[in-house]
Amino acid sequence: MLTRKQHELLLFIDKHLRETGFSPSFEEMKEALNLKSKSGIHRLISALEERGFLVRRHHRARALEVTRPPEGLVPQRLAPPTSVAEDEMEEGAGFTPNVIHGDFARQLPGVTAANQAGAVELPLYGRIAAGLPIEAMRDSSAHIEVPVAMLGGGEHYALEVAGDSMIDAGILDGDTVVIRRGETAENGQIVVALVDEGEVTLKRLRRRGASIALEPANPRHETRIFPADRVRVQGKLVGLIRRY
Repeated sequence: MLTRKQHELLLFIDKHLRETGFSPSFEEMKEALNLKSKSGIHRLISALEERGFLVRRHHRARALEVTRPPEGLVPQRLAPPTSVAEDEMEEGAGFTPNVIHGDFARQLPGVTAANQAGAVELPLYGRIAAGLPIEAMRDSSAHIEVPVAMLGGGEHYALEVAGDSMIDAGILDGDTVVIRRGETAENGQIVVALVDEGEVTLKRLRRRGASIALEPANPRHETRIFPADRVRVQGKLVGLIRRY
């Protein structure tokens, strides 16, 4: 039997995992449950672990995994954005991707079919800063294979992360992020932001009146605030791939 707060936290974590592909930060969980300190979140997570509802997987983007939903909740988590080798090494079993038949290139503009095992190739546009902004390199000759289950409608592309400013969101230097192209994003989403038409960075977007804040997920980095007309959203994060 879960307490109300435990149930609320489990619902929030499951929803965040399904929508973003990675675990929410302790700050996000604290705000979602309207708690005053992160220690309360730690206690709730420990209680959910003890009851078998959550598992912590350290050093991974999906650090929290809902293993047993409460009554009335049916989990619909994304397929793990990891390689077959990693799943076999950590879970002791092979990865069986979802099979989606049809013309991937027609269903997802800018995406070419990789094979009939539920994977497609996305253009890899080079490195994007998760620290100080750098200009993204649009090298259309490079591609990366991505599970179809990670994607939805729309056009997608991939970028390699450079820097450590998003580590508390589970995004590490050298990771590959999958981006759904678009010019809009909700408050709090992690986006590819173009600053002053010349700098590109991966940050959490917050609107503050007529300004936009680009927030890191690392206390060693500062939030940067710009007038809204200096920042353009170029896409939002929908998945992450890590190689070991």
